Amino acid sequence: MEKFLENKVCIITGAAQGIGKSIAERLASDGAIVYACDRAEGTMDEWAKVCSEENNTRVLPLYFDVTDTVAVKSAFMSVFKQEGRIDTLVNNAGVVFNKKIGMILRPETELMFRVNVIAVIEMVQLVSRLMARNHGGSIVNIASVTAVLGSPGQTAYSATKGAIISFTKSAAKELASLGIRVNAVAPGIIKTERFNELYEANGDKIDNRISRIALGRLGTPQDVANAVSFLASDRASYISGQIFGVDGCASI
Repeated sequence: MEKFLENKVCIITGAAQGIGKSIAERLASDGAIVYACDRAEGTMDEWAKVCSEENNTRVLPLYFDVTDTVAVKSAFMSVFKQEGRIDTLVNNAGVVFNKKIGMILRPETELMFRVNVIAVIEMVQLVSRLMARNHGGSIVNIASVTAVLGSPGQTAYSATKGAIISFTKSAAKELASLGIRVNAVAPGIIKTERFNELYEANGDKIDNRISRIALGRLGTPQDVANAVSFLASDRASYISGQIFGVDGCASI
């Protein structure tokens, strides 16, 4: 089986569980050297060792808070110093508070913007300088179908993901001359640990949304990981500034 990312150096934030973990596993299976990032120290050590052995590559845990600019710079520079390059950055780490307009608190909104938007902008600023030294790279941001369709009870969260879509399109144009591609994946309803928690609280409403998915099923973290793997690889060498909906045709 051809490994489309063999020896590519990839950084994935929010990789301890859910979509981020599946992305890390998929990129490793495609031959990438994976730096799996999360803020909770020690949570990925054993998994990273097993994933490395199963895929005959290196999966290395890296612990930092994406909102800590100094820690992010230190982590990225250590990867660049160790590997001599960074080929892919996947901005997956995110925070969501599912609350209606009248209930969302300012500290919750500010936290979502710090994690979901400001941290992404700052990481792209840093990694693009490093990628430029090797004349290219791929950045994949994780957006959301809510940014396209809207979602009751997710107004502030939708706003953060809308910002990511706008940022992706502008960054792609700005960084194209450096050979750096910037795209986003916008998942629909994905069956993760977080989904299970939401379903317990809002099962009827979620069932109604699922009934409108044209392909007739929930998405899986692997569905998202497949799209990210494609965008990270040379198969997508002429694709930039695009928002890939992974939503089962729910956005139409």
